[in-house]
Amino acid sequence: MIILPAIDILGGECVRLYKGEYGTARKVAQSAVDTVKDFEKCGAEYIHMVDLDGAKEGKTVNRDLFYSLAKMTNVPIELGGGIRNMETVDAYINGGISRVILGSAALRDRDFLKRAVDKYGEKIAVGIDAKNGKVSVAGWLDDSDVDYIEFAKEMEKEGVRNIIFTDISKDGTLAGPNLEQLSALSKAVKCDITASGGVHNIEDIKNLKEMNLYGAIAGRSLYDGTLSLKEAVELTKK
Repeated sequence: MIILPAIDILGGECVRLYKGEYGTARKVAQSAVDTVKDFEKCGAEYIHMVDLDGAKEGKTVNRDLFYSLAKMTNVPIELGGGIRNMETVDAYINGGISRVILGSAALRDRDFLKRAVDKYGEKIAVGIDAKNGKVSVAGWLDDSDVDYIEFAKEMEKEGVRNIIFTDISKDGTLAGPNLEQLSALSKAVKCDITASGGVHNIEDIKNLKEMNLYGAIAGRSLYDGTLSLKEAVELTKK
């Protein structure tokens, strides 16, 4: 399992949200550049980034910042938020982003998803963000009646190999990941699963590692100091 430290950008600033609510945005770092450098020094093997403005508006907003961050680090970056067409996917991958995350578009535009997966394969991940087991889209502002496991199975049939699962009720809470839902998802599909939301401390990393997941995203825990990125990375390599 790998640890993916998270950088969420809103209005050009590094922020964290509580349960995905934009009104709770809290600045957590002075500089995205310095944060990337710190993550690299701690041994991060991948960095998870989200354009929160893009997710809300349905278009790329902070594109230039992500390009500059990709150029300044040797650590691969996965990026989601506002990616709704092939032009954007092409631009990001050509601009140095290693993996593009589709969320709302994967649910609403299956033709686009299929074209992206056919062209880029493992460079395309699907973010499944759920409230009470139902998929949410548009920066978590809109709910659907689509079950998260059934959606994951559909994504697997489309050739998706990497799924990032977030229990929105856990995100930014430090309350621990939703191990029950993650376990059910891991058993339902053969895709690589990345856990997101609720990671608090090294015990959470141990629990996720025991599930043989592909990855675990850590955000607030790193910024608040309840989890050491270096320690977490070292644990996953044992």
